[in-house]
Amino acid sequence: MSATLPASLAANPRLSQWLGFTPDGAVVIRPGKVEIGQGILTALTQIAADELDVAIPRIRIETVATPTSPDEGVTSGSLSVQNSGVALRHVCAEARAIFLGVAAQGSGVPIEALRVEDGDFVGPQGAVGSYWTLAERGLLDGEATPGARAKPPAARVTAGTSTARLDLPDKVFGRPRFLHDMHPAGLLHARVLRLPSRGATLREVAPGPLPEGATLVRDGSFLAVLAEAEHVADKALARLARLAQWDEHDTLPDEGAMPAWLRQAAGESSVVAEHDRGEAPATRRIKRDFFRPLVAHASVGPSCAMACWTGEAVEVWSHTQGPYNLRLDLAKALRIPVESVVVRHVEGAGCYGHNGADDVALDAALAARGVPGRTVRVLWSRADELGWSPFSSAMLVEVEAGLDDAGNIAEFRLDVTSNGHSSRPGRGALPTLLAASTLDPPFAVPLAINMPVKGGGGAQRNAVPIYRIGKLNIGMRTITDMPIRTSAMRGLGAPVNVWAIEAAMDELAGLAGEDPLAFRLRHLDDARAAAVLQRAADMAGWAQRGTAEGTGMGLAVARYKNLGAWCAVVAEVAAEAEVRATRIWIAADLGEVVNPDGAVNQLEGSAIHATSQALKEAVRFDRRRVTSDSWDSYPILRFSEVPKVDVALIDRPEMPPLGAGEPAFGPTVAAIANAIHAALGVRPRAMPFTAANLAAAMET
Repeated sequence: MSATLPASLAANPRLSQWLGFTPDGAVVIRPGKVEIGQGILTALTQIAADELDVAIPRIRIETVATPTSPDEGVTSGSLSVQNSGVALRHVCAEARAIFLGVAAQGSGVPIEALRVEDGDFVGPQGAVGSYWTLAERGLLDGEATPGARAKPPAARVTAGTSTARLDLPDKVFGRPRFLHDMHPAGLLHARVLRLPSRGATLREVAPGPLPEGATLVRDGSFLAVLAEAEHVADKALARLARLAQWDEHDTLPDEGAMPAWLRQAAGESSVVAEHDRGEAPATRRIKRDFFRPLVAHASVGPSCAMACWTGEAVEVWSHTQGPYNLRLDLAKALRIPVESVVVRHVEGAGCYGHNGADDVALDAALAARGVPGRTVRVLWSRADELGWSPFSSAMLVEVEAGLDDAGNIAEFRLDVTSNGHSSRPGRGALPTLLAASTLDPPFAVPLAINMPVKGGGGAQRNAVPIYRIGKLNIGMRTITDMPIRTSAMRGLGAPVNVWAIEAAMDELAGLAGEDPLAFRLRHLDDARAAAVLQRAADMAGWAQRGTAEGTGMGLAVARYKNLGAWCAVVAEVAAEAEVRATRIWIAADLGEVVNPDGAVNQLEGSAIHATSQALKEAVRFDRRRVTSDSWDSYPILRFSEVPKVDVALIDRPEMPPLGAGEPAFGPTVAAIANAIHAALGVRPRAMPFTAANLAAAMET
């Protein structure tokens, strides 16, 4: 029995906001988290089915819509089951107790003599009621109380089993499910003319007709064309591009000198963590730096949104991660009251963090404002997606570490330099949406921020090693010049920080003359971290690993955000014309696992995404514009290049659930880097680990 409410429920305490029953025998759950491909709707359904004792087919899920759904902020950070699942479990447990109490009172059967069979309340003499017969009594109109008692792990039937994903049949068989598939009556198609370069301003639009009745909407430097047919909108956009005249100037740094730019750019320094246990000093040291360029989301499906104005109010359909947050920024950018904006979530194709979903929502609202009463759909192009979505910041991490005479880690210093890692909507005074800075008058582009360490951090995420260290100093320098917009991507700063730490651990193991696995285990006081590390090593046959020329194995371990799931990865690579990852073994401790197959899906997907980023991805730009705006100039991992991935879950049903979507990302990057050293004898210092970057590392 909990003495306090789960955080999401405390913020949204009315039970009926989360849960409802219908007289025809359905359960309606209304979580505040959204489906972005992670399978959360299935896991939440399993939790509700267990606590309510109903069959899964009875359960319907209402996707998030403002202002009726619980406001659970942003679906991010591997927190959906951890936050929303725990809240929903509490709601369902309390609802079950409330309904059984009413049934007991009405029937005279003691509540302890009642059981629930697929929603029916059954006593010694038979059924005495059901959720459905009491559905219209308003029993859930009150607020949640802390005393609700959820079922113990041993009593759960559905949670902990690999229930089939509820969202996949539509996707597999091509049935309309995505926002991109929606085509309401009277729909207009719009295309937005992007600035030709960062910081450009519109001088004028030369006179000239647009094709086939297309119309123009303009607000400052924001230009959109609207047409009845999508192909006409495309033609009109091409025509508009020839008519628009711009003032441009250089705004971007030299791509080839980004590490130097990060060192020299204005910034604010802070201490993330430090301690000095007064142990023996270091007598052998290493000093290394690690660089990752800007990287893009590169979702296969480009961003899309629809909007419709009625009077001074606008309704928006979006695949945003945070409907309430988006609502706030739309109101700011449109300069209307927040009550005049409704945001409805509809699934979109693939999301790994703050991509273009929020930006295209403002595009649609601005375009639709010119045609009140008509629904307008904006679909981004591939060039929009790769060139204008927020990027994950370029990062520079410098590590200095040393061993004492006994081979223990005596000192460890890590300094991370980066722009902020969050410019999500709804968190500041200014709207962060792309088009806001092009309006008349324009909004300033706010700097990306880093979340505090207690919230998982941003650039400093996973910058504190999980190992036993005598003297520790972790610092962060946040760059306050942001020529290219940066925001959240899977793991935020964790992939680079885990890579830097785990590369240093390999080197320190070499200095100590120890096997990298043994050295790590000797410095781990966290039993759950040691367990996943040993499990991954055993899966991969670490002790029997071969030494064939051009092949190698590497390992890495981290606890995501230093407060989430534990994950260890062993990677095997083959060094050919380019490095290729051939096998990945993952062991993870996610606490309670609600849907094992779903968790495995997430860990596999994270590892494959990390492999792509580690080996291939980098945003390219000149002094004015992003040039990597196609698949040719921004390559990602192809299906033929995907490594074989094996996953083992250390299930702990008695422990709180932890997220699966991001913990494998950093250890995968780090394990691949360490495997490259085993194969080639060179330590990667710059991502991606291409032949050119590895050759540069060899020279230094």
